[in-house]
Amino acid sequence: MNVDVAVIPAAGRGTRMRPATRVVPKALLTVVDRPAIQYAVEEAARAGATEAVIVVDLEVGHLIQQHFLVEDRLPGLEGMRIRPVVQEEPLGLGHAVYEAREMVRDRPFFCLLADNIVPPGHDVLGSLVEAADGDASVMCLRRLDDEYLSRYGVVVPGGPERDGILELAGAVEKPGVDEAPSRLGLIGRYLFQPEIFDILGETEPGVGGEIQLTDAIDELARMGRVRGYVADRDLLDVGTPLGLLEASVELGLARYGDDFRRVLEEVLSR
Repeated sequence: MNVDVAVIPAAGRGTRMRPATRVVPKALLTVVDRPAIQYAVEEAARAGATEAVIVVDLEVGHLIQQHFLVEDRLPGLEGMRIRPVVQEEPLGLGHAVYEAREMVRDRPFFCLLADNIVPPGHDVLGSLVEAADGDASVMCLRRLDDEYLSRYGVVVPGGPERDGILELAGAVEKPGVDEAPSRLGLIGRYLFQPEIFDILGETEPGVGGEIQLTDAIDELARMGRVRGYVADRDLLDVGTPLGLLEASVELGLARYGDDFRRVLEEVLSR
């Protein structure tokens, strides 16, 4: 299966990152030497995508265009077409993905949450394509500790896990420890078939009064159309101050190696 388009929701308000996001959009917060959104676009490009549909709010669209669409293209993204689409109201992640339907049309697509950055050397999008076996949607999963079961969508396994892949029977948004059907959580990397748009178009508001992507995944799973791929590493969460610091250290070490390691050792020794 060839996946040539990625949808990247980037219209979030970034309330967990205030006051930094009072002026700078969350997706454009710098991680080492580039904005968080660029990591997602680069990841999609490495997986073979040639088009990125970035879902933005009214205030962010022109900034995204300025960053990606200036005369001098960013290295490694010369062949990537950037297409902003505006989500006029903050009605939830599911609604943000639905806003990309006219640009995606009848193509399978990656969906990447810009809050999460894949650790260097641990790309998962290619593995999602392999797990799809032709025409299924595939969700990237991780085993969650108790504290995260009320913060992430959690899936209902539909069969045993074999080589990191399993069928899914459903999904629940932020169930908490007592209600969680498993410890396998949705962590921000998806491969969807275009049928998800029909489901999202009929999805009612759920947790928080928002149209939840997890609820649409649940419906798709009940149709027997979803698999899960269990990743070997957590993604780096840059949606919180502490997570941003952790990601900056890990990505800084990957980029600057021993020079940055010496800086960290010097700071820790003070």
